[in-house]
Amino acid sequence: MLASVGAGLLAASTTIAFVRTRGYDVPPEKAARLRNLSPWQYVVLSAVARRIAAPDVDDGSVPTADDVDVAGFLDGYLGNLPPDVRRDFLRLLAFVEHLAPLGCKLASRFTRLGPADQDRVLAALESSREGLLRGGFDGLKAMVFMGYYRDARTWKIPGYAGPFVSAKAT
Repeated sequence: MLASVGAGLLAASTTIAFVRTRGYDVPPEKAARLRNLSPWQYVVLSAVARRIAAPDVDDGSVPTADDVDVAGFLDGYLGNLPPDVRRDFLRLLAFVEHLAPLGCKLASRFTRLGPADQDRVLAALESSREGLLRGGFDGLKAMVFMGYYRDARTWKIPGYAGPFVSAKAT
């Protein structure tokens, strides 16, 4: 009987994992280049980055998180992190996608929400009374901004003129 219960739980968890990671569209050429993120994690991180680094103006003068491929950069960067930190970061992405919306009384996963509801979910994480969630959000936000502001096209936003020393060897 215990073996039957165990087999049932295994089948149920496999089904949940299968359903949970379906419906994420990543172009095949992008999916083939992913090193540390699965396609569904890439989609979640892209959606989070779009909201965290959303331009204040929508006139095309400021690059978006997609324009500078924040999620693609962070996919590579995650490979430089210790395995336990990488594991925690990926768990945070799963939490943001599947559980955090429930805390805002939203019955859909994060990537299926509209921008206003996504902002609401992220704001709830940022202001959470739970220190671990708040700290996780702070780390996520820091990584998104690191991926965003590494691109020279974004430097004018905070008024940064660029490095004083030329990158060319003299």
